[in-house]
Amino acid sequence: MKTSSQLISSAIASLFVLGVASSTTTAYAKKEDNEKCAGVVKAGKNDCGTSKSACAGTVSADRDPEAWIYVPKGTCERIVGGHVTNDPNAVHGGAKKG
Repeated sequence: MKTSSQLISSAIASLFVLGVASSTTTAYAKKEDNEKCAGVVKAGKNDCGTSKSACAGTVSADRDPEAWIYVPKGTCERIVGGHVTNDPNAVHGGAKKG
C-alpha cells in the first residue's frame, strides 16, 4: 500500500511540475513593443474597436482599412496593405458617441 501511495504522489508531483514549466515558457510582449496594424485583418479577427464596430471580433469584412490587430513593432509596414494606425477610434468601444 505504501508503494502505491508513493507512485500516486510522484505522478501528481510530476503533473504539477509540468504545468508550472509550461506556464513559465509563455512570453508576453509589452504594449510598448507592439503597434496597431490596420488593413490586414480577416473578418471577425480584429483586436478592438473602429469607428464602425464596437470591439474585438466585430468587423464584418476582410482587410477593412480601420480594423486592426497588435503586431510586433516594425512588422506592420512589411505586410502588404498594412499601415500603423493611431486613430482615436481604434480603442475598446470604438468611436465615442457624441
